[in-house]
Amino acid sequence: MSGKYKIPPATRIGHVHLKVSNLDKALRFYEGVLGFEITERMGDQAVFLSAGGYHHHIALNTWHSEGAGKAQRNGVGLFHAAILYPTRKELAGITRRLLELDYPITGAADHGVSEAIYLDDPDGNGIEFYWDKPREQWPVKADGSIKMYTRRLDLEELLSL
Repeated sequence: MSGKYKIPPATRIGHVHLKVSNLDKALRFYEGVLGFEITERMGDQAVFLSAGGYHHHIALNTWHSEGAGKAQRNGVGLFHAAILYPTRKELAGITRRLLELDYPITGAADHGVSEAIYLDDPDGNGIEFYWDKPREQWPVKADGSIKMYTRRLDLEELLSL
């Protein structure tokens, strides 16, 4: 083996595919609350959703999980799926929508490089909504590496946008 492999810098996570217990219940959240659009539906077992016309950012299926209980917090698996918003103002918009719908927010944090809102979908899958701060604002250590942290996010200030 020759040298350490580095993934190409333009590589991105393309989509998240989640097992859900009930497709209609999941759609009420991902389509109804979050505003994703259905790009394809495979009967009552799977659906693909998109923002902006991409083939899919999120896929949902009940192939092995129909009627199952919520995701276990203390087990292995997905910690959360993160949805990147292009601007801080748009992050404020989804946060405002969640509060207006009285949807439970489980956390909010300033990570230095980003600001994030946390919640769970109806099946207990963790979801993070965030926006990246401009790269020149990211905190760095003396050696030039990124120094992320978790601090309280001022929700009132975010919602003032």
